This record gives sequence, structure tokens and C-alpha cells, in this order.
Amino acid sequence: MEKSTRVVAQVYGYAICLVAVITLLIATSGLITAIIDLGDPIHAGFNFQGSPSLASFENYKLDVMKSFSKGADNSTVSYTPTDEELKAMYEAAKNDKIQSSNHQSKKSILINSFLIAICIFLFIVHWSWMRRTAKSV
Repeated sequence: MEKSTRVVAQVYGYAICLVAVITLLIATSGLITAIIDLGDPIHAGFNFQGSPSLASFENYKLDVMKSFSKGADNSTVSYTPTDEELKAMYEAAKNDKIQSSNHQSKKSILINSFLIAICIFLFIVHWSWMRRTAKSV
């Protein structure tokens, strides 16, 4: 009976170590991605289809003007914003994207850092327990 208990304990210990290593690799990848996104929040993540580009004011203006021309009928007069209004819209959209991306990146950094710390702790505890178990046999 003692041998089967020891085998189950070894399988458990090695399984926890394996899961900790795999989780550590995944969390490290997420941490690196979040750090890179924090450095360039405008290009972080992805743009939803149909949303105007925030790469520059000229790109934003072109995308917005295209969307205004698509939505206009020939029978009605459409509203066309001035350059000042477009510039204000661009700055507001750009600031929103930066704030949203920075928040998401910082949240990912915090979560992945805690996950990495937990993985390291679990690995060290279970690996040292497995070594003590192997020496006692």
C-alpha cells in the first residue's frame, strides 16, 4: 500500500511542476506582450472593422470623410465636419485609445506577474518536496 501511495504522490508532484512550468511560459508571453503594448498604445490590440485609423490625423480624416460619404443619400444634404471639429474628434479618439490600452496593459502586467510568482512558488515547493521524497526512499 505504501508503494502505491508513493507513486500517486510522485505523479501529483511532477504534474504540479509540469503545469507550473507551462503556465509560467504562457504568463511570460502575456507579460512581454503587455510590456510591448505599453510602449506603443496607439498600435496595441486591434482596431475594430470600420473604426477610423488613429495612426495620424490625415488617416483619421480620410477614414471619417469616407464614412460620411458612404452614409449620405443623394436626396439629403449631409453634415461635413470642419477640420477643427475633426481634429478635436481625432484627439479625443486617440486619448481614449491610449488610456484604454494603457489600462489593459497595466492590468495584464499585474495579473501575469502574480501568476508568474505563484508558478515559481508552486514549482519550488513541489520540486523540493519531490526531492525530499526521493531521498527518503
